[in-house]
Amino acid sequence: MPTTKNTHLKILFSIFLLSAFFSCNKKEPAQTVGTDPHEITSISLSHIGGTLGNYRIIKVSKNSISAEKGATSNQTHKKWDSAVSDNTWKQLTSSIHMVDLDHIKSSPSQQSVDGIDETFQIRTPKKSHIYVNSYVDTVHYRQLQQLKEQLYTILPKEYR
Repeated sequence: MPTTKNTHLKILFSIFLLSAFFSCNKKEPAQTVGTDPHEITSISLSHIGGTLGNYRIIKVSKNSISAEKGATSNQTHKKWDSAVSDNTWKQLTSSIHMVDLDHIKSSPSQQSVDGIDETFQIRTPKKSHIYVNSYVDTVHYRQLQQLKEQLYTILPKEYR
C-alpha cells in the first residue's frame, strides 16, 4: 500500500508542476521604441566616507536635480530639490562622450582607511556605468571632472 500512495502522490505532484509550468506567461522584453540606447537618463555623484561618516549625494535626471548631505556621527541630514531645464540637461550631458565611458578605470575604495569615495553613476536605457575613485585615471577622468564642475555651478554653495 505505501508504494500506491507514493505513486499517486508522484503523479499528482507531476500534474501540478506541469500545469504550473504551462500556465506561466513568458514575459516579453520591454520595447524601447524610439529610445536611443546611448541617451543618458540619469547621472549621480556621491562622496561617502570619512571618520565622521560624511556623505553628499547628487542625483540629476532629465527634469530634476536633488542633493543630500549629512553625517552619520551627529545624525545631520539636509536635502535640496529643484527642476532642471532642457538647456541645463543638454549642457550637463554634452560633456559626456559615451564612447569613452568604457575606458574609464575605477580605483579601490578608500573607505576602509577612513577615506572618502567619489562615485559617478551614468545611466542609459541599456547600461549603467559606475566609477569609484576614477580621478586616479588621469587620462580619461577629464570628462567626469567637467561634469562635476558643471554640477557644482547648478547646486547651492552648501551642497558643493
